[in-house]
Amino acid sequence: MSPVPRPTAQTPTLAIFLIVSGMVFVTINDSVFKFLAGAYPLYQLVFIRSLIGMLCSLLILQWEGGWAELETPTPGLHLVRGLLVVLANMMFFSALATLPLANAVALFFIAPLFITLFSALFLHEQVGFWRLLAIVVGFAGVLVMLLGKGGVSSAAEPVAYWVYALPVGAAAAYAAMQVMTRKLGVYTKASALAVYIQGVFLLVSIGFYWFAGDGHLAVGVENKSLLFLLREWVWPQGNDWWLLLLLGICSGIVGYTLSAAYKLGNAATISSYEYVALPMAFLVGWLVFDEVLTWPVIMGSGLIAGAGIMVFYRERQRQSPMAPRRALRRG
Repeated sequence: MSPVPRPTAQTPTLAIFLIVSGMVFVTINDSVFKFLAGAYPLYQLVFIRSLIGMLCSLLILQWEGGWAELETPTPGLHLVRGLLVVLANMMFFSALATLPLANAVALFFIAPLFITLFSALFLHEQVGFWRLLAIVVGFAGVLVMLLGKGGVSSAAEPVAYWVYALPVGAAAAYAAMQVMTRKLGVYTKASALAVYIQGVFLLVSIGFYWFAGDGHLAVGVENKSLLFLLREWVWPQGNDWWLLLLLGICSGIVGYTLSAAYKLGNAATISSYEYVALPMAFLVGWLVFDEVLTWPVIMGSGLIAGAGIMVFYRERQRQSPMAPRRALRRG
């Protein structure tokens, strides 16, 4: 009779290193997606990225234990988790085609607050006054950006309000996925979690190609986000192959580092370290895409980041910021 697997031990330092490393590659990934958004459809970039990412994830899987690690008694939960991360990516990258990088990333960073909220709702985590206040402050930051329609000073065309909602919706889907990561990661290797996600990405992108690959759904579409989603499949040209290879490598690294970080550490605390991607996005937007921040972006980002940091420091006051209260919990 096989021994019952034990929950993963908490390793705070390694979890923090993994999440910060993952954010570096997330920033690179987002920048390349935005750069290529005007030439290729989203589903094509996702397919090529995930195909390369799958190869990277399978190599790591062999190092972590081999094919046996893919065996799971809960394939349905892994499928739901994969669909959530696909939904999060599709919404976020569609927003990148229209919004400045800084705007999209800042709005997406409501995700750690969603994680805290979902932790209370689904993992029965006790959330006190200060963390509830952090959630309110974070959503106030979102409202500042939405009501101010914060953008770059050089924006030449108006942006529909629903486009601003895309990264917020992506954040909610991402948070739900990370709650599931913490639960499934107890008995599943990070590389296996990454393989499951890459597999769902491949299936969804193939489905998009089957429905929209000839570009007929993009006829007459002018909105950049919708056009990015529905544009005709285009054979990559010249140096774009190197950028696509970079996307695949980033996908493999991000899939592993994020899965491992949320598996090894307390999710609500680990998520606070994702804020290192915010100044990275501001810097890349300024240096690469000539984006100049406006006050709604600065104030909204400050409120969102401040709320996340409030959650982090509240955790530190509770003795062990990454140790679970019981078997399965989050921040």
